[in-house]
Amino acid sequence: EWGAKTVDVLAARSMFDGFVSSNGKNNELLQKIMSDNRLISEYMKACKDQLKYGCTFATLSADEDIGCKIRFHSPLTASAIWNGEKGRIDCGLAIIDTKIDNKDQTYKPSHVNLYTDTDVWELTKIADSNEWKAEKFPHIMGRPLMEPLVWNATSDKPFGRSRIKEPVRRLIEGYVRTVANASIALEFSTTPQKYLLGITDEQYDALINEKFKTYVGSIIAGTTNPDTGQTPEFGQLSQGTLEPHVQMLRMLATQFSAATGLTVTDTGVVNDANPTSSDAILAQSQTLVLLAEQLNTTNSDALKVIARMAQAIVRGVELDKLTDEEESIVPHFKNPAMPSVSVTADAAVKIASVRPNFSQTDTFLEMVGFDQADIRRINAQEQRSRGTQVLSEEFNADISE
Repeated sequence: EWGAKTVDVLAARSMFDGFVSSNGKNNELLQKIMSDNRLISEYMKACKDQLKYGCTFATLSADEDIGCKIRFHSPLTASAIWNGEKGRIDCGLAIIDTKIDNKDQTYKPSHVNLYTDTDVWELTKIADSNEWKAEKFPHIMGRPLMEPLVWNATSDKPFGRSRIKEPVRRLIEGYVRTVANASIALEFSTTPQKYLLGITDEQYDALINEKFKTYVGSIIAGTTNPDTGQTPEFGQLSQGTLEPHVQMLRMLATQFSAATGLTVTDTGVVNDANPTSSDAILAQSQTLVLLAEQLNTTNSDALKVIARMAQAIVRGVELDKLTDEEESIVPHFKNPAMPSVSVTADAAVKIASVRPNFSQTDTFLEMVGFDQADIRRINAQEQRSRGTQVLSEEFNADISE
């Protein structure tokens, strides 16, 4: 669970929201490409693979139906060679499709693409044989139609590093071990040891032969020991406690929080020191917000490259032949701090008081809390209302004349 949290919580804060051109208008061609490829939802899945493995790969290809097909591949199904001189992929390989093998009932690659600076090689497995056929498709991009989305890259590791690092894995192992120990301790604490003193040998043998029945029975009966004249004495040892295990979980959760940037609350461990106010919670998640901003920055560069190549493929031109509007597109991400609607609405109203025209923009409506569907409905209804008002004024003016 902690390993999934390490990836999912950060990925959830990287909210890709589309592209914006330099003039602030939507690029219709790019909007169609995004819609046809479901790019926003595909990015969400790719982002998780990126954080889990260190990188994920986007591949592009011409498509007769939608113009350009964009796919994302994890390192389990794709690989590439990095060109340090050019600062990009030199060539790459991606599994496009798999089919079940009737011999061992496992899925094996049936369609593989090789991406180079000048061509895309489609390698297709011939049915019911071990042979493959290769077909070359030249392109004019001047670079492979493949781009990596990388997390936490370094000079010697250009394809990034996994977010689940070795220290994090050790803490996860400690968490699993502590939970297992706590489960065992729970069984012992709910069944504390009991004892009987001053019983006869026959009573002792009867108890030993029926341990479970004697333990779970609601009545324990005994007679006076004829040898000693003592009445048997029943007692119970002190019950064990789970508190040491809970304290260990809290310590591991604190260390895990420091190693990953997650809050202690994200680990599912309740701590008396957990913040209660919204400001305190925001302050505790500041490290995670900074990591999300870093993720958005690196992915923004990759998404821009992907968008430029997608537009060039649809138009059938080289990258340097794109228009200024197509070149100036910028990926847009929502605020990773995820402030409440009341906070953003208050900020929007304050900005509008200084810049009156700001209240007439779609950005103002976004900050107030409306989504794109609501904004389109609002704009359409306002436009219809203005049209009705103009017609009414013209009609009244004609009557008065």
